[in-house]
Amino acid sequence: MKNKILILVAILALSSCQNKDNSKNIVKTIVQDTLSKTLGGTADLSEVSEKNNKQVELIKKQLLVLLKKDLPAMTKEDRSFYYEAFDLNNDKKDEYFVGFSNSYFCGSGGCSGYILNNDGSVINRFSVTDFPILVTTDSSEKFYNLLMKSGGAFHLMKMKNGKYPSNPSVQEKWKGEVPKETTSVLDIQGKQLEKYSF
Repeated sequence: MKNKILILVAILALSSCQNKDNSKNIVKTIVQDTLSKTLGGTADLSEVSEKNNKQVELIKKQLLVLLKKDLPAMTKEDRSFYYEAFDLNNDKKDEYFVGFSNSYFCGSGGCSGYILNNDGSVINRFSVTDFPILVTTDSSEKFYNLLMKSGGAFHLMKMKNGKYPSNPSVQEKWKGEVPKETTSVLDIQGKQLEKYSF
């Protein structure tokens, strides 16, 4: 009888230890989930949405001006865009990468898009680009160099006379591995960026 009681006590002790480990795992999982959402930018931050709304409205207004001649030929689906903010010149003000993923702006060579200043003015229009765009840590004229994929290869895009080249496919091909220090922007499929209408 003593042996049966000792076995029962041992089983209870082991199961209570396992329950403690499970509660630690649950807490650990919640903490990791919260951290990943915060670091990944998917946490619900009400202040950010107000800033994003101002950025979206600025981009919408600019697209309506830039594409004024195209609007009559565009369908409702064509009139949508994705964007991502990034400070390209370390002036503490974001520039905006604006991209499209529909048949009006995309063809077999890639898609078109814009890089806008924080005031909405155009830095660049680009074509035949596959997303995402990679921002390197090297710079030219105080703006980070970009790697844009076109025709299955990355091409180096350097700022020259205040503009990046508009057609990546005719620029110097990037040789070797993509540097680990690059930042990916306009990863339309991977980051599941929000789509906006204009």
